[in-house]
Amino acid sequence: MGPPSRKKNLSLILLLSNLFIAFLGIGLVVPIMPSYMRALNLSGEIMGYLVAAFAFAQLVVSPIAGVWVDKYGRKKLIVSGLFVFAFSELLFGLGNHVSVLFLSRILGGIGAAFITPAVTAFVADITSLEERPKALGYVSAAISAGFIIGPGVGGFIADLGVRAPFFFAAGIALVAAIFSLILLKEPLSKEQLTEMGSNKVRISFIGELKKSFHPLYFIPLIIVFVLAFGLAAYETMFGLFVDEKFGFTPKDISILITVGAIFGVVAQVVIFGKLVEKIGEKRLIQITLLVAAIFISLSVFISGYWIVMIVTFIVFLACDLLRPALTTMLSKLAGDEQGFVAGMNSTYTSLGNIIGPALAGILFDLNINLPYIFASIVLMAGFILTIVWRGQQKVEA
Repeated sequence: MGPPSRKKNLSLILLLSNLFIAFLGIGLVVPIMPSYMRALNLSGEIMGYLVAAFAFAQLVVSPIAGVWVDKYGRKKLIVSGLFVFAFSELLFGLGNHVSVLFLSRILGGIGAAFITPAVTAFVADITSLEERPKALGYVSAAISAGFIIGPGVGGFIADLGVRAPFFFAAGIALVAAIFSLILLKEPLSKEQLTEMGSNKVRISFIGELKKSFHPLYFIPLIIVFVLAFGLAAYETMFGLFVDEKFGFTPKDISILITVGAIFGVVAQVVIFGKLVEKIGEKRLIQITLLVAAIFISLSVFISGYWIVMIVTFIVFLACDLLRPALTTMLSKLAGDEQGFVAGMNSTYTSLGNIIGPALAGILFDLNINLPYIFASIVLMAGFILTIVWRGQQKVEA
């Protein structure tokens, strides 16, 4: 392979590292949040609002960031996002008042909203249509790996002090920002950016959201929401569900989630590209939606550690294959609007991440099984949507 290929591989490694670092930073604070809550005498309600503030900021900024990705370039948004994210983690580590913590979470959401669509669009720019499914499978794997490894790293670093994981997250994000600034080369020329940006002078959240209702994008974006909603509802209540229903310990729960998630990442890296080649994105989306819906509903009826382990693994595997399949399909539909579509992907994911856990919590209080039943119904509705959508699909499935 010649120098251009080496340069492309270096860019891809750096882009995946940036995503991994950002989501590692989000994940590593998870195990120490209860300790932080006690240290600052915060209520559980406030902690819930802090989580929602991150997702809400990401939701509001994602469509605007998607436009900026096409207007100002991929590299600028990635570097800016990493600097903002680093500052947000530092602020949280230093914060002693709840208003500072909220500001930190909002800035963190903005940083994530900059990074994710910019990296997705950058990867789409530097890969061919044949290479893209595999590369976007790596993107999803980098996000998942950050989430998985984050809590373990956070628990280890917390031995140095309850604020140490935040300072560590700030440090690695700052290093990633500097490396990206020095090593990444903007994949689009100034002329391309000027041409794409000239059509996008007026930017508004509502305007971009309306544009996402275009028949070409709307159904796959609704499925993005369905996936985020169903998975967030499933994961949020998982610990409470298996604790109350089966008496599982925190260690049992940790092993279940980690094993399922690790296999999911391996599947994204090893078999996703081959599956897309064999059956296409649309068929893969349909199969994984159906499998996730069936196995989440099965969770209500099963018992026993190993059965729960197998069912959980299948749910994670289905969702971990569904996410990059949706991203790949959207990327193919996007044409020269990679930034817009990547931003909308992030927007609809954030919507699901805000609404899913909130509704699951309300349903859980009514009946322990309701969050899972509802999540499986929502995923099944997503499956039916893909059947209905057949006539509107214009790209190769």
